Amino acid sequence: MPPASAPLRKIVHVDMDAFYASVEQRDRPELKGRPVVVAWSPEPRSVVCAASYEARAFGVRSAMPATRAARLCPGAVWLRPDFARYKEVSRQVRQIFLRHTELVEPLSLDEAYLDVTVERTGLPSATETARVIRAEIRAETGLTASAGVAPNKLLAKIASDWKKPDGLFVIRPHQVEAFLAPLPVGKLPGVGRATERLLAELGIATAGELRRADPRLLERRLGRFGPRLVELAAGIDERPVLPDRPTRSISAERTFDEDLPAPALGPEIERLARRAWEGAERRRRIARTVTLKLRTADFRTLTRRRTLPHPPRDAAEVAGLAAALLAASGLPAEARFRLAGVGLSGFADEAGDDLQGRLF
Repeated sequence: MPPASAPLRKIVHVDMDAFYASVEQRDRPELKGRPVVVAWSPEPRSVVCAASYEARAFGVRSAMPATRAARLCPGAVWLRPDFARYKEVSRQVRQIFLRHTELVEPLSLDEAYLDVTVERTGLPSATETARVIRAEIRAETGLTASAGVAPNKLLAKIASDWKKPDGLFVIRPHQVEAFLAPLPVGKLPGVGRATERLLAELGIATAGELRRADPRLLERRLGRFGPRLVELAAGIDERPVLPDRPTRSISAERTFDEDLPAPALGPEIERLARRAWEGAERRRRIARTVTLKLRTADFRTLTRRRTLPHPPRDAAEVAGLAAALLAASGLPAEARFRLAGVGLSGFADEAGDDLQGRLF
C-alpha cells in the first residue's frame, strides 16, 4: 500500500481490445468471427502488428514473425495496416476520455491512463466512470475496451488485463495486498523472462514472496531495479497521470529486404542517423544520448547507447557515434542483421537546463 501521506488517486487504465484487428472487423462485417492478422504481409521480413481474438486462439500474437503466425493459423485473413484509420478512431476514443477528465495520458493508439479523482460529469465513483466510458466507446465506435480501476497506474494496468476482452476489473485500496500476494512475478511491469528466471533461482515466484525479499540482495543481483521491484510487489506507485507527455526519444529504423552483415550497415546507419536528426530538428529537441538498435537474423534485439557531455553537432556526428557503438558491440563478425535503428534521447529540456533556450 502507498504511504498514508500519499494522495489517494482514482486511476483508470483503458485498453482497446485487439484494436487494429477489431477496427478491420468492424469495417468489414464479413470478417466477424474470422481469424484476422494485421501485418504488411505473411512474408519472412514481416511481423504481426495485431491479431484478432480468433487468431490469438491459435497462438498468434503481436510482434511475432509473420511466417510463424502463418504456420500457427493457416486460415487467417491477412490485412495490411491502415494507420491513418486507426489514428482517427483513436482520436475519437480520446475525446470520450476528455469528457470525463482532462488528465489523460495516452500510451499508444489503443491505451491510456485516466486520473478520475476529480470527474467532470459528476459520476459517483471511478468504477462507474470506467463503466460509462466503456459503454460510450461501444456506442460511438462499435468497438470494445477493457478497463482496470485502482489507486495507482501500476495496479490499474494490471487490472485492465484481468478480464480481457471487454471486461472491467477493480482493485480497491483495501484489496491491494491480498490481490498482489499470489500474483506471479512475471505479471509485474519490467519483469521479463530473464528476470523471472533470476528471481526463481532466489526462490521468488510470487509478488508476495518478492515483497518479503531483502532489497539489498536484489540490488546486488539486479542493480537499482531490485529495490524498485520490492516496491512494485507492494503495489507502491506514486507516478501521476501526465497528459501530453513530451517525446522521450526520436528514432528511425529499417527492416532490410535481406539480412546484412555488419560491414554493410555503414550506409544504412548514416541514413537512419540523418532521419533521426531531422526528426529532432523538426521538434526542436536537443539530445545527448545516441542509441543503436539491432535485430539479428534469429530475432534477438540488441541496443547499445552512449550519452555525451555535449549534444552532437550534426547528423554526421550521430552516425559516427552509432557506427562506433556497432564496432564496440562485441558481436561476432559473422553476425547478420535484419533490422537496424538509430535513436536520440536524453533531451536537454528533460535535464532541466536551458540549453534549448541558448540554442534557439
